[in-house]
Order: sequence, then structure tokens, then C-alpha cells
Amino acid sequence: MSVVSPDRSRSRRDVLAGGGVFVAFSLAVPSLAQLVADGRGGRTEISGGEGGQMQTGGGEGGKPQILRPDLPGSLKSNPLLDSWIRLAPDGHVTVFSGKVELGQGIRTALLQVAAEELDLPPAVIDFVTGDTARTPHEGLTAGSHSMQDSGTAIANAAANVLMLLRGEAGKFWQLDPTSLATSGRGHVVAPDGRRLAYGQIAARLSLNVEARPDAPRRTPSAYRTLGRSMPRVDIPAKLVGGEAYVQDMRMPGMLHARVIRGPSFDTTLVAPRLDAARRMPGVVGIVRKGDFIAIVAKREWQAIQAMRVAQSSEYERKGRDLPVGKDARVLQSLASREIVILDTKNGNHPAVKSISASYSRPWLSHGSIGPSCAVALARNGSLSIWTHSQGVFDLQRVVAELVNLPLDKVRCIHVESAGCYGHNGADDVGADAAVIAQEFPGHPIRLQWMREQEFGWEPAGCAMVTTVEAGIGSDRRISHWNYEVWSNSHNNRPVQSGGVLVGQELDPPRPAQEPKPIPMPEGDGSRNSNPLYNFPNMNVLYHFVPEMPLRVSAIRSLGAHLNIFSLESMMDELAHATGVDPLAFRLAYMEDERARAVMIEATDRFGWSRRPKGDGRRGTGMAFARYKNIGAYCAVVMEVEVERETGAVTVHRVDTAVDAGLIANPDGIRNQVEGGIIQSLSWALLEEVTFDSSKRTSFEWGSYPILRFEDIPGEINVHLLNRPNLPFLGAGETSQGPASAALANAIADATGVRLRDMPLTPTKVKAAIGLDG
Repeated sequence: MSVVSPDRSRSRRDVLAGGGVFVAFSLAVPSLAQLVADGRGGRTEISGGEGGQMQTGGGEGGKPQILRPDLPGSLKSNPLLDSWIRLAPDGHVTVFSGKVELGQGIRTALLQVAAEELDLPPAVIDFVTGDTARTPHEGLTAGSHSMQDSGTAIANAAANVLMLLRGEAGKFWQLDPTSLATSGRGHVVAPDGRRLAYGQIAARLSLNVEARPDAPRRTPSAYRTLGRSMPRVDIPAKLVGGEAYVQDMRMPGMLHARVIRGPSFDTTLVAPRLDAARRMPGVVGIVRKGDFIAIVAKREWQAIQAMRVAQSSEYERKGRDLPVGKDARVLQSLASREIVILDTKNGNHPAVKSISASYSRPWLSHGSIGPSCAVALARNGSLSIWTHSQGVFDLQRVVAELVNLPLDKVRCIHVESAGCYGHNGADDVGADAAVIAQEFPGHPIRLQWMREQEFGWEPAGCAMVTTVEAGIGSDRRISHWNYEVWSNSHNNRPVQSGGVLVGQELDPPRPAQEPKPIPMPEGDGSRNSNPLYNFPNMNVLYHFVPEMPLRVSAIRSLGAHLNIFSLESMMDELAHATGVDPLAFRLAYMEDERARAVMIEATDRFGWSRRPKGDGRRGTGMAFARYKNIGAYCAVVMEVEVERETGAVTVHRVDTAVDAGLIANPDGIRNQVEGGIIQSLSWALLEEVTFDSSKRTSFEWGSYPILRFEDIPGEINVHLLNRPNLPFLGAGETSQGPASAALANAIADATGVRLRDMPLTPTKVKAAIGLDG
């Protein structure tokens, strides 16, 4: 793959004249006027929308309504072309997406898709994401759906637009549209060399028409932009300390807020010292609505100082005591709803041996480097919120309910924060800021949670438990597969005002949302519990546990992380029990050729057949998954070293192969897969939310350690299998499950003992190998 470097000396006009791929970077912090102009500033006139069809409603639970089921991707819910693309008579091009940039590079990849199918340089396209007043409603940015849904929609919308441009030019020249070409620089070109600029044609054309499902796409052999590692457009401001995140936003007249809460979710302060806080320098007011309390001050440090004074109070727990001294298996003692995922009957396969095991993971924090933040502005009866929520349309509806405004008077605009890939405090802090802003109309309110509030109040990733029992027949093949998983709901993102903290603190409190499972094939706790392998006599049961000992919701990959850890650990245990090589054992049950290809590619690249066998210290493991069995394919091979004296695990080398269908940006996929491996290793080796009977106790990096730079693998190689004639497959969460499983399998290979309960800490490793003192 070629890597295209930006040429910052060239202007947009130069690009149109000279062709080629070019990325324009603005390194300056934009002024307020610029923020207003591009939708990130104080503009609150939200009726209509530059993107054409503005959707603020949605179907059940805020999901976009299906209007045209025959169209691909998110076009099903937003079929009008001007929901996605605007061509101005002056040639200005704007593309819209309801998906948002979380640090996963999706803004760059989607821009490449639009540029390719419009046959334009990326630099001439203005790309607008996640704005309830301007962009199509595409639901959440979650579940590795951005390329599958938005990328597919943008590609087909752009293909429709290009088809219309050719058709209109053909009418003008009285030529067959199929005889016309495009220049790559914004022109339709006749066989004799005559040209019409897109803007000239657009002046004669309306894009307020529904897409057709059969618009011809550009052929991979003609690609100018797709498949290239174009530099990410979100990096420069981050690199030089420019305005890159919502935390960086500053506006004239801005006030700073801090919320006053107990140390952990479901706690409340007994006697907050509000009178003393009110007298602190710079404090302009205290907002109190029921149990919701916020300090507002002229400067951020003044707000923090007043907050510290106000919350110097005893606290009490409102709900049940936390299950101190119990691990994730407490879930097995709670009432559950049983959901059958698989129940296959594949003939009589007698077992001569049975292997059983149980696996678990603890509650996990998102561990966002930047605590959650939002800016809100109430003005002229409208409310704007700048938020890093992954679901701006859901937050719009939640805030409208909270502050009793019509939906079209609330606008949510996505601005990046430190990515967390899941449901952290973003929605809560956005709702907090909105409630405070209503009390200070005309003043932008900037609210940032403190580090300890993020750790104490955000929804944690769900603890989970699995059990596996597999039979082996006389032919040394699997005869049956029984699998059970226990989990709370990973589906607690707010869709109603009771889904955010402030909604539960108001008087009267808003009704709490009912926890619900996500149906398969997506699943939540059940995600990837259905093996892609072809086993006989499979029984897979999901014990959905509504009662949540801790506040929980989505974290990257949801239940796929533990389910793949469990499935792939057991595959190694079964391979060992039958004396079959782990790769050969997997291939024997895999019929999906793309799955086989990534397993073979990863192991070939690693040199599997020549790998050193476990010697008590070093070992190698592999694992595979297709995310949700509908997303990208990923196989991981890992070499580790176990320090027997300390139990410390060092990962020396990782080779992984990924098939994500058509690749928009190879480096973007590598970023996601590498980051997923590192995050997964951090979960598997270190991370665990701790608590006593009344509160969480992991409030900072000392009590909640994450993987440090010096601990990342010495070598990570990501090998991509490009499928240019196949659809996009989401790759953002494809490596979490296989990475943790490959780690566990490598540790077992190195030491000869199996660890099944994450985190696989040095203490557990030493105990397993009999060196615990």
C-alpha cells in the first residue's frame, strides 16, 4: 500500500488543477466566529439543516426508522441524497455522517470513501459529523458499525450523486451518460475533452431525491483514494496542542462548573457545605435541583476549590451494599432470565471424555485519559450542547426531556474527547451541563468531571462468568458443546431522561431505564457466545441478570471479550487433551474460508510450525474470532515470557491477520487492531474495579493500573487481507477477544498451567505455578 503524505504548500485550487491525493491541515485554534460558522460554536438556530433531511426523532429506543429497506447501510433510514452530500454552485462540497470520531480514525476513512466515490481530492470536501441539526440520524457510533453502515451509505450516496452529475451533463451535451468520465478534480469530461465542473452541473440539479440501490460504484482498479494510508485528519491539532478536544473549547462569557456528588455511584452527601462554597472567590452561583448540586464560577480552579469545600461532608449509601469480597461469580447467585442462543441436534456423538471449565472477568473501568467534559449554551429558548457522546441523537432526546424543551430546540454537536470506546461519563456530563446552562442563559457553561468522579460514577464494563463443558468422542473430535454465560446488561446507554445521573437526582427522580439485553446476532453479554466453528450438538445459554451490583454499561467489544477468551481458551484445552496442534484443531472445525485464511496468514507470518515449545518460561498461543460473527475476522498469535520468580508476564511478539473486507485506510485499521491488542492485554493482565461495601475504591491510576508504555509488546505486526470487491466489515473491536485469549494460551504453553479468571496478575501466575510463597 502506498502512503500519501500531505503537501501543505498547495492550496485547494492547486489540488483541483494538479490532481493527486492531498490532505489539508489547519493547525491554528479556530476563533469563536469560525466555531459558530462550522457548527461547533454558539449558533443555536437549529431548524432545518445544511444536510437536507434533518432527523431528530427515530424508532424504538431512539433507533433510526427504516424507510427504504432496499437501500444499503444507513441509507435505509436516510434515503435522501442531500442528507449525505451537498454540492454548491460554486463547487463547494460538503459530506455529512451521523457517526463520530472517537480516536478510531473514522473521520479519515469515511472522508476517503466520499472522495473516492465522488472522484474528488479529499482536501476539497468539508466533512461534518455527529450534529443533530445537520447530519443524518445514524444512531450510535458503536459496535464497529461505522464503516458497515455509514461507509456503505456514503459510498452509495456518492455513487448516486456521480450518476446524476453524469446524467445531467449528458443531457446538456446530448451524449450518452455512460460515455462520460470524471477528472478526479471535480469535472465531468466528454469523450472529446469538453468539461463541466460539478458546481456548474449542481446549479441545474436537485439532490433532494431518494437514492437508488443500483448506482454504479467505481471499480477498485480505478481507485485514487481508497486503499491508501492517508494521514489522519484528526491528528495534527492533537500533535501540536491545538484545539482538538471538547476540553479545549473556550468561548466568550464562559463560566466553569463542577458537580457535587458522593464518592461513588449510589452514594449521597449527608450535609454538603454549600453556604461556605457560595462565599468562595469567583463563585457566581450554586444550582440545586433535588439531589443534583453544581457550583458555577468564573474560573475553573475557583469552581474546583468551591467543590472541594462543598463536598467535605460525610456520605451515605442509598442502595444495597456492594458485594465486597465476592468476584464476578456473584452474578450466578442473582435472579436471571434464561435466553437460548443455540440448541442444535446433530446426531448421536458419544463422548468418551468430558472437559469442563469456568472463566471470568471483573468489572472494568473505561479509564479515559481525559475526564468527561461538555459545554452547554442556553440562548433564546434553545439549548446547544457540545459533547463527546457516542449517541448525539439519543442525548438530544434525553436533554429535551430533562429541561422540558421541544426536541427541535435542543442541538447536540459532537466534539472529540479522549476516546473510551464505550459508555463512560460523556452522556451524564452532557446532561449535567445542559441542566446547569438553563440557569445561566447566555453564558456557555463548561463542565468537566474530576478524575475521581469519572472513576466513581461512570458505568463500568460488566463483570461476566462463563462455564464450558465439551465432550470428546473416540475419534478425538468434539461430540458436544455446552456453554453458559452470566452477565448484566451492556445496553444501558441513556434513551430516556432517567438514563442519566441528573435525571435520577431530580425531584421527583425520572423513572430509571429498564435493563434489557441486545438481541443476537449483535448480542451484549451473549455477543460471540455462538461459535463460528462447526461443532455438533451445541447448547448455548445466556443468563441475563437484570440486577446490577455496580452501575454498568457498554465497554469496547461488550461480551465478546470474555466469550472469545472462554471459547478460545477451551479450544486450546481440548487440543491439548486430544494431542492435536491448536491450529490444526481449529481448522478441523472451521468451514468459513475467510476465517481459515486469517488463521493461516497469522500463523504463517509468525512461523507457527517453527515456534519454540513451552519451556517453563517462554510460550506461544493463538486465538481467532470473527467479531459478532458478522464483522471483521481476526487471528492473533502471541509469544510471551513468564518470570517465574515474580509471576510477571512479558509479551515479546504479536502477529495478527485481519480481514475487514474492502479497506479504506490500511493504517487506520492497523491503528485499531494494535490499540485493541494493547487495551485487551491491559484488561487481561491488570485491570479491575475495586470497591468496599459502600463505594468504589479505584479512583485513580494508582488503584486502577493500566498498561504502561514500557509494558507494551516488543513487536506487533498487523497483516491485512484486502477484499476490494467485498463490503466493509467493522474492525474497531475485532482484536479484543482474540488478544486476551492468545495471551492466556501462551501463558499456559509457557508454564503448563491454565489461568481462567482475569486479570491474570503476577500473584495469580505465581500461585498457579506453585511459587506463591
